[in-house]
Amino acid sequence: MSRAVVYETFGGPEVLELREVPEPHAGPGEVRVRVTTAGLNPMDWGIASRPEAAARFGITVPSGFGYDFAGVVDEVGTRVTGFAVGDRVHGGALGRAAADFVVVKTPTEAAGPLWHTPDGISDEVAATLPVAGMTAAAALAAIGLRSGDTVLVGGAAGGVGVFAIQLAKLTGARVIGTAAENTFEFLRQFGAEPVTYGPGLADRVRALAPEGVTAATDLFGVETAETALALGVPPERISTIAAGPNPPGGVRATGGFDAGPDAMEQISDAIVAGAITVPIAAAFPVEQIRDAVTLQAGRHVHGKIVITLRPRLR
Repeated sequence: MSRAVVYETFGGPEVLELREVPEPHAGPGEVRVRVTTAGLNPMDWGIASRPEAAARFGITVPSGFGYDFAGVVDEVGTRVTGFAVGDRVHGGALGRAAADFVVVKTPTEAAGPLWHTPDGISDEVAATLPVAGMTAAAALAAIGLRSGDTVLVGGAAGGVGVFAIQLAKLTGARVIGTAAENTFEFLRQFGAEPVTYGPGLADRVRALAPEGVTAATDLFGVETAETALALGVPPERISTIAAGPNPPGGVRATGGFDAGPDAMEQISDAIVAGAITVPIAAAFPVEQIRDAVTLQAGRHVHGKIVITLRPRLR
């Protein structure tokens, strides 16, 4: 037997339970990963708390929990190439990541989200990359961000935002990030110029950038997208990740699956080189999964929250 976080009904953190489950094994084209760390994302507790959100991902109860994971390959099925027992890896397993083991198909089988973890990147950091890193890369790619742009980033202090502002800076763009005032110093350390969100945002952005904004990405709702439109930014140079399939004004809806094939390699290389810093706000043992989700759902965390899993003695 092994352990996994599961829930049988939709609801808040109180529905999450750490249970004994049958130990999974790798089949053809699959590897089994002993998970050391699972990264939390808003989508995880959004799916667990809202049946309509779960339905969009094809998830029904009972279900496992989480998507991002990092660990070590400990079992390899037939037909697998490029991965071996002992390899450090990270990737995504929808509704299954917070568990002792995950079984996933390799990229050659199903273009699955599974990557080798480079030396110089800890499992804690690697477990934050699949959703937040790839979503940030996709959001910027959708608007063709380039050197000389002034980009407005909505929700800049969130888990995706910390990647987006650093990736944007690497292109040579000027970055203005919307956030609560108590996060301003946090954002400045990543090179962003903070501005308070809420009513009057357009006027505050005009005051900060009188020469204008040329691009925008909205990582939380639609306020930033609507503000960018009001500031005259063309809709094709505005992206959003949280406005659904029909965002306002014809702006570009995108997500992590739209990231380019080399996006993860570029992000990893930048982390190893010290050009991107991944702030780990908190790490909880899997036994405290409810506390971890409660903290993240409060939306006041600066950086990423991860869940750690220690191998059990057999």
